[in-house]
This record gives sequence, C-alpha cells and structure tokens, in this order.
Amino acid sequence: MSDYRHIVVGVDFSSNSRDAARRAAALAERGGASLTLLTVVEHFPEDIPITAIPPEDIDPASFYRLRAEADLAELAAGLGRPPTEQAVVVSSKSANHEILAWARERAADLVVIGAHDRDAKGPLGSTAMAIAAHAPCDVLLVHGED
Repeated sequence: MSDYRHIVVGVDFSSNSRDAARRAAALAERGGASLTLLTVVEHFPEDIPITAIPPEDIDPASFYRLRAEADLAELAAGLGRPPTEQAVVVSSKSANHEILAWARERAADLVVIGAHDRDAKGPLGSTAMAIAAHAPCDVLLVHGED
C-alpha cells in the first residue's frame, strides 16, 4: 500500500464517504502519498430539499460550489492530516464520470470511495460500481456503517 503516490477520494458527504476519506487520509499518511478530496456537484439536482435551493440573487452553480467547498473544508479539518488538494467539480455529467476523469487526468494511482446501496441500483451503489468497473487505477471501496 505504500506504493501509492496520489490518492483521490470521492466524497458526497454521506457517513460512508466520510469513512472513506478517513481511510484514504490514513493510507496517504502511512505511505507519504498526496491526497485529494474530490466532490462532484451534479449540475443541477432535480430533486433537492428546500434548504438546498439557492436564493434568487445567487447563481446556482456558484451557490452549490461554495457550499461544497465549505463542506470539503469541514471534512478536511476533521481528518487529522490535511489533504494536498480539495476540489469541487460542477458538472452536467455523473459523479462517477467526473471522478474517473479526474483520476485519469491527474494520474491517480488509487481512488477511494464509500460503498453503500443508497440508490438500490446494485450491491454497492451505482457510483461505486461504475468507478470499480472503469477506474484507470486501483480502487478501494470502504464499507461504512450505513
């Protein structure tokens, strides 16, 4: 495991993805790897809670990006080891597409993601399954308490 140089952890701020971030931070610390926390804001969710709707005077993409950046900063602060990079991607594409593209473009050698059956599309959830099937590098699926 110490051979990893760049670890990317995809987070959606669920408890499972927080567990994945903690595991990735521990691996990065032990192996001296760089660590990227990456979240994808799917542009734009159709079914969102009223509390997540941006005010009328704020650009929705900016609103969601700022929220995600704040959430990433909070997550990073609780890891004990600061990540090398925190990134937010706002996209019309799926989270798995963007995480895979990020890993390819930046030559990540490990993608870490929380595995949960949030949407009942498979035993791991559709994002985790797609990443495991198509990643250009090793994948660690972290099963959390959910």
